Amino acid sequence: MQIQKPRGTYDIIPSEINKRKYVEDTAKKVFSNFNFSEIRTPTFENTQLFKRGIGEETDIVSKEMYSFSDGEFTLKPEMTASVIRAYLENSLYNEAPLQKLFYISNMFRAERPQKGRFREFSQFGAEAIGSGDYTIDVEIIALADAILKALGVTEFTIKLNTLGTIEERKVYLDELRKYFKQHEPVLSETSKVRLEKNPLRILDTKNPEEIKLLENAPVLYDFLNDATKTHFQNVLSSLDALNIKYEVDYKLVRGLDYYSHTTFEFISTALGAQSAILGGGRYDLLVEMLGGKPAPAIGFAAGIERILILLEEKAKEKHFTFPEEPRLNLYIVNAGLKDNTKIQKLLLSLRAAGIKCESDFLSRSVKSQMKEANKLNAEYTIVIGESEIETGKGKLKRMSDGKEISAELGRIYDDIMLFEEISNKQNAD
Repeated sequence: MQIQKPRGTYDIIPSEINKRKYVEDTAKKVFSNFNFSEIRTPTFENTQLFKRGIGEETDIVSKEMYSFSDGEFTLKPEMTASVIRAYLENSLYNEAPLQKLFYISNMFRAERPQKGRFREFSQFGAEAIGSGDYTIDVEIIALADAILKALGVTEFTIKLNTLGTIEERKVYLDELRKYFKQHEPVLSETSKVRLEKNPLRILDTKNPEEIKLLENAPVLYDFLNDATKTHFQNVLSSLDALNIKYEVDYKLVRGLDYYSHTTFEFISTALGAQSAILGGGRYDLLVEMLGGKPAPAIGFAAGIERILILLEEKAKEKHFTFPEEPRLNLYIVNAGLKDNTKIQKLLLSLRAAGIKCESDFLSRSVKSQMKEANKLNAEYTIVIGESEIETGKGKLKRMSDGKEISAELGRIYDDIMLFEEISNKQNAD
């Protein structure tokens, strides 16, 4: 029986890779414009990093991690904890008081596969470590907004909330627990567990009955102090000034324990149940939790697969076009040469000069090779046989209109440039 890929994973075949490269390259360009530097961390980390950093009661740690049989190491389910571990281990705080880092990486979670959700998936994201000022919150949100718009993703809503500090949340969680205790009989089994471990997670429920209960539940914002509220209002005012549209959602929570203060999600209704394409927030205690000196930080992560789903839908509706792969500049047709190394030498010299070129490696007829050149959308072809090798010349043909010029085999690159120059001049006249 043929072996197939594991459930919840996918292959990226050559015809699809250009779409992903477009997302990655666009994101990298915007990250660079915002002066973020790339960081890469190992595919697996010590299991304790995620237990301590993400929280043992979270769904990720309790249900979704792929850990090795000895339990010591785990394939990384997210990047923030890994980035902070690298930040501490490599003493990046000594290089600059504010570290602005970005990543593009694969992650792994043992989830139920569905549209936009995989067991191996890719994300790009950013982490800004070292500033507690509200302006870096705005910088991160503006960065996320700029990347999505640069990609062509414009139909989204930014939802914002503030989770305050742990101390502020303690008082609120007591009140929230009391409220849900009164309605415990109608809670789902999942929410009953969350009620004891972290009732804040119930705010993220998708259960219709529980959503109705939330209408009268205590609101975290009412329990926050003036400094926390001022920080949040400054973020909102700055976003207004930058003309970045948003909605305040006091029920918005993130699934990781390390979040505090500003939290946000970019939502697209086009994705159905998996509506979040990007999310993040401030995590001022994580550096200290992982053994470092206290350092405030904020970041986000975006799902590449979900962004591709949105772009592919736009492409179907003719509202978006993925950039094409660079065309094949030249196809060299072998017209009966027995010593193919002469063509291979020519290929190598042309490739070294920056020409994307190809030839035949299946001993096909000239007619079949010309069909292949058409199929590959080659800009030019040149047929080389024994007579062309003897004279050192051949006919360089432009495939778009069939025009030909005599070309020296030793300077095909120059002749292609000359061909274009002549054509451009004729078109101008």
